[in-house]
Parts: sequence; structure tokens; C-alpha cells
Amino acid sequence: MTAAENPVQKIIARCWEDEEFKKRLMADPAKTFDAEGVNVPDGISIRVLEDTDQVQTLIIPPAPFHIDDDQLKCITGGGMYCADSCGDKDFYGSFT
Repeated sequence: MTAAENPVQKIIARCWEDEEFKKRLMADPAKTFDAEGVNVPDGISIRVLEDTDQVQTLIIPPAPFHIDDDQLKCITGGGMYCADSCGDKDFYGSFT
């Protein structure tokens, strides 16, 4: 998907051009996304922050799920090795 096709990029670009639109987005992101045809799934909330020259935002993504050293060895060793040596098909999927 190119930036021109990305609806979120279009919303950001519109914020740069339309101060009233940006205010609406910051006040009610879900409603504004919906009005722009961007579906926000139930249970998901959106927080809009504006970076400035003096304030920059650091986004901390969710922590990756944890795997132990044996599981990591299985993953890096290949699918069949993993299924044969670890036998955890729920974690790794079906390898047969």
C-alpha cells in the first residue's frame, strides 16, 4: 500500500492542511476515523498526539511474546527439527 492509498496517511495530511479537522480528530479520534471510512474495531481506542519542535512522542509498542532458549533453538533450527525435538505444535503450528 502506498502512502497515497493509506487512509491514515491521508488523515495525517489533512490535519496539516485543515486545523478544524485536526481539532475534531484530536477530540474524538474514533468518530473522525469512522467519518473518513477507517474502521476502528470494537475494543480498540485511538489516542492522537501531536509532535512539535519542542515535544516529540516515543511510542512503546506492546512487548513481544516470550519464548525460552529451547523454543528459540527450535525456531532457528527449522520446522521439522522443531516439531520433532520440541513437540510443541500448539506453539509452532503443524509441521507434518
